[in-house]
Amino acid sequence: MTNGKLIIAAALVCLANTGFAQTEAPVTVKSEPGKVTVSDTVKTTSTVVGVEPETRTVWLKDPKGKVVQVVVGEEARNFDQIKVGDMVKAEYSQALTVSLQKGGAPLTANETQTLDRAPAGAKPAGSASREVTIMANVTAVNHQSGVVTLKGPQGNSVDVIVQDPEQLKRIKKGDQMKAVYTEAVAISVEPVAGK
Repeated sequence: MTNGKLIIAAALVCLANTGFAQTEAPVTVKSEPGKVTVSDTVKTTSTVVGVEPETRTVWLKDPKGKVVQVVVGEEARNFDQIKVGDMVKAEYSQALTVSLQKGGAPLTANETQTLDRAPAGAKPAGSASREVTIMANVTAVNHQSGVVTLKGPQGNSVDVIVQDPEQLKRIKKGDQMKAVYTEAVAISVEPVAGK
């Protein structure tokens, strides 16, 4: 597993399983003829209530008082900068854009990743992002059920349901669908106010 995938997976585990107070913006849907984008962001904030340098363990407390123990990997720089009272902020965003294309482009699947971490001596922080772009052929359209069958670059077929009747009217067998999925996570440690 690449570092970017590992960091994103770790962030998802932290955000989803710790039960920390989360502020969620509602899922945003933007639609225009032949294109739709769905996106959302989750943010969390917690306070460092304990640090054990020997084991690189940090205890974090959410605003509701729940405490969780996190072991910080060696790849995270500046562990020694983390102090009791520091605030840990995390933000996870994801978006999916699907657009209708008229046929002719090669079927593709591409992925790019970025990874960034704090410079030496600074408070620990980092971010990771990933973008996956897939071009698939429309092999069937059922206008009664709303099911569109797509064939991807590796030959696999997937049925998707198009709920918007106006969008469904535009889709024809032989068209192509381009899907772009992006996700990003940013984590930062901020010092206690006044320190």
